[in-house]
Amino acid sequence: MKSVTVIGSGIIGLTSAIALQEQGFQVRIVAKERFDKTLSNKVGAVWFPYAIEPLKKSSLWAAQSFDRYKKEAGIAPGISFVPFLNAYVDESKEDWVDQLPPGTVRKARPDELPNGMEKGFIADVPLAEPPLYLPYLFEKFLSLGGSYEQKTLASMVEVAGLDSWVINCTGLGARALCQDEDLHPMRGQILRAEKLTVPSFADPTKKGALSYIINRSQDSVIGGTDYDDDWNESIDPKDTDLILSRLKTFGIRKNPEILEVIVGLRPKRSAVRFEFDPDFPNVFHNYGHGGAGFTVAWGCALELSEILSQKTR
Repeated sequence: MKSVTVIGSGIIGLTSAIALQEQGFQVRIVAKERFDKTLSNKVGAVWFPYAIEPLKKSSLWAAQSFDRYKKEAGIAPGISFVPFLNAYVDESKEDWVDQLPPGTVRKARPDELPNGMEKGFIADVPLAEPPLYLPYLFEKFLSLGGSYEQKTLASMVEVAGLDSWVINCTGLGARALCQDEDLHPMRGQILRAEKLTVPSFADPTKKGALSYIINRSQDSVIGGTDYDDDWNESIDPKDTDLILSRLKTFGIRKNPEILEVIVGLRPKRSAVRFEFDPDFPNVFHNYGHGGAGFTVAWGCALELSEILSQKTR
């Protein structure tokens, strides 16, 4: 059986591993941290192509992921479809809208828009709840014959020596591992709160003032921040106050009960690195997905598995 090692156990690593298994590969995951310690376990994870390039390619990946989640809804724990309102302005590039099935997306009526939001699209989109979905993926990976090893890798030489084929899904960790200075953190702070009654929405139209509410089965995720080149992983009370103050601008008068404050660093890059390494040709890179990891993960994984399958025929 063809053998491949995937580095990283976040959403990109797990979906890549399973897609490869479905193509007949024997897959091992090697990761510094288990899935429940990764950035992927911290996020709200609604389907939303945010802070990712290139736009056209990522829109195709997002559409493929949409289809995969549609197949998993009602089967995979944590996967459901929810109405989601996304704000836009005239200069916004909304390529993702054209990739969805006809009738999936419509423009919001004025009475559906929160205070301060001028325009928006409404669509029923996938919601992945990481505490439920990631364990399901990990167990599925193991049930398909996969193995897991916890290990820290220090160099590309070490990476390339892991297996005949290696898939690098290390997210922000690839900056040091690959000496990739194009990859940098975009700091996000979010609030996990009691479940709200207002509709889920996102307003990404103002740089540095990302605002959203994602209603999940048992709670709501309120965001957020999008600070480029900010490595601070500590909770900042000022950001908590800022997030809550923005809620008021959208007409939400009463502060919700906060259950947890979470900080994570998104792996942002000028474009997703999705290619074979020029110096280590048995290594394929799949990292730099910005704030859209769950949104494009399956699309990337399926394309990657097809590329490697063709390589090994």
